[in-house]
Amino acid sequence: MSERSMRRVGAVVLAVNVFLVVAKGAVWWTTGSLAVGSEAVNSLADAGYSVVILAGLYLTTQPPDFSHPHGHERIEPFVSLFIALGVFAAGGAVLWQATTSVLSGEVGAGTVSPAAVGVLVGTAAVKFGLYRYCLRVAEETRSPALTATALDNRNDILTASAALVGVLGTGVGLPVLDPIAAAVVSVGILYTGYEIVQDNVDYLVGSAPPEDLRAEIIRRALDHPDVEGAHDAIAHYVGPEIDVSLHIEVEGDRTLFEAHDIETDIVESIRELDEVDDVFVHVDPKELGEWKDDETVEGFAET
Repeated sequence: MSERSMRRVGAVVLAVNVFLVVAKGAVWWTTGSLAVGSEAVNSLADAGYSVVILAGLYLTTQPPDFSHPHGHERIEPFVSLFIALGVFAAGGAVLWQATTSVLSGEVGAGTVSPAAVGVLVGTAAVKFGLYRYCLRVAEETRSPALTATALDNRNDILTASAALVGVLGTGVGLPVLDPIAAAVVSVGILYTGYEIVQDNVDYLVGSAPPEDLRAEIIRRALDHPDVEGAHDAIAHYVGPEIDVSLHIEVEGDRTLFEAHDIETDIVESIRELDEVDDVFVHVDPKELGEWKDDETVEGFAET
């Protein structure tokens, strides 16, 4: 069900962005508003990355196979970074257009166009709906690509509002507000790209997950009645999922069967965390004295 939901989001986002490109492009052509034009470029970039999202979500929702025994979810951070590149390109283009317009003095007075106001207000409303929709499915599926899409739609609400200020400013005799609003739009676009990169770099470089999640992993190991201690606990991202490894200390007189059952219980307990993929537990007899001070474990165990 989650796979169908993710693919449906990609199709809906693509269809909406194509519609907005056509609507904004038509208004831009008839009014010449730089703010609306910048929004048209933004929607064009959105439509382009929507194609990438749709293709990427198709790949990432494929079942595991011999070449990818853990599935294809680890492709998603790369899809998200591709989205970020498109967002940066669009933001740079809009900023260049707004800057050159102000420096050249090519701004003129005009009237408020009902079409421009309507398309921008409509854009903000539609993008708010897309933001909530994408965010809900992203939270359900833990999809970095859909999270990136939600962030972009959230910022599109702000950029459409800024563009509306520019359109209204032109109509009240402050035409310079039009390119200024376009520049604000570009900043919003560029910030979206930054957020997407920031969110996905951790997935690609194997960073540790948030502290509260690491604390919960350690607590689940120490909660087992037969575990005397833990050390060498490591949790890190492998794609959008987390791999965990740790050593636990148990009484040395446990049978092999008992040690196996303890290990299995802890692995299953930690795997119940939605973000966790693989768990590796090494069982140490506490009498060997391999236990070592581990400030990370001790700190999390006390929280």
